[in-house]
Amino acid sequence: MSGPISQDWEPVVIRKKAPTAATKKDEKVVNAARRSGAEIETLKKATAGTNKAASSSTTLNTRKLDEETENLTHERVPTELKKAIMQARMDKKLTQSQLAQLINEKPQIIQEYESGKAIPNQQIIGKLERALGAKLRGKK
Repeated sequence: MSGPISQDWEPVVIRKKAPTAATKKDEKVVNAARRSGAEIETLKKATAGTNKAASSSTTLNTRKLDEETENLTHERVPTELKKAIMQARMDKKLTQSQLAQLINEKPQIIQEYESGKAIPNQQIIGKLERALGAKLRGKK
C-alpha cells in the first residue's frame, strides 16, 4: 500500500422506496396532500361499482339466442320401446319398483322410460333387456 491511508467520509444516503400506488391512494396520504395544497388527481373508473366485466359478453350470446329458431330437444324414449318395456315387465309379473331393483336403478327411472320422459341411455336399456329377458333394441 503506498501513500497515506485515507478514509471515505462521503455521506451515504439511504432513502425509503417511492410510495406505491396503493399507499398513494391511502385516505390518510390523500388527506395530508389536500391539507398541504398538493395537486390531487381523482379518476372515476368507467365500470366502478358495477359488475360489467361479468356481463359485458352476454349481449352477443343473447342476440344469437334470440335469432335461433331451431327447436332443440333431447331424444325421448320411442313409443315402441315404452310398450316393449311395459309388455316384458307385465309378462314377468314385475312392478316398476321390482324391475328397478333388479337393474339397480331408481323406480323413477323405470317410470320415466315407460312414460317416455327419459332420455334413452343404452346402458339402462341393456340392463332392462337382461333383466326382462327380452330384446328391446333393434326394432326401429
